[in-house]
Amino acid sequence: MPHSILWSVILALHLISIMFWLGGTAYAAIIMRQSLSLLDPTQRNSVQLQSLGRFFRVLMHVIPTALITGWLMILHEGGFAQAPWTTNLMQLLGIVMAVLYVRVLTGPFQKARRALRPQPALFDSIRNQILVIMALGLIAVLAASLGHPFL
Repeated sequence: MPHSILWSVILALHLISIMFWLGGTAYAAIIMRQSLSLLDPTQRNSVQLQSLGRFFRVLMHVIPTALITGWLMILHEGGFAQAPWTTNLMQLLGIVMAVLYVRVLTGPFQKARRALRPQPALFDSIRNQILVIMALGLIAVLAASLGHPFL
C-alpha cells in the first residue's frame, strides 16, 4: 500500500472513530432521553441498560482506535515534541474522555446493571458524565479546527 494511502486510511479510521464516539454520546445523552420518557419505568430501565451496554461495548474498540490512530499521525508528523498546542490539547482531552468512559463503565453503569431496580438517579449520573465526555469531545473538535487553518 503506498505511503499516502496508508496515512489516508489512518486518518479516516481516526475521524470515523471520533464521529462514532461523539455522535454516540450525543445520542445517548440527548436523543435517547426524550424517547425514554414515553416508556414506563421498567421498560425505560431495560432500554437504557441494553442501549448503553451496546454503546459501551462498541466504545471498547472505538476509543483505542481513536487514540492509537491519533498517536500514529503525531509520530508521522514529526513526533510529540513537534506537535502544536492544539494537537496536545486534543490528545489531553481524548485521554480524559477515555478515563471518564472507564469511570462510567466501571462505576454507575455496573451499579445499574447489578441493581434489581435501578433508580433514575443512577441513569442521571451516567447521562451527566456522558454529557461531560461530549463537551470535552466538542472542545477537541474545536482544537482540531484551530490547528489546521485553511490555506
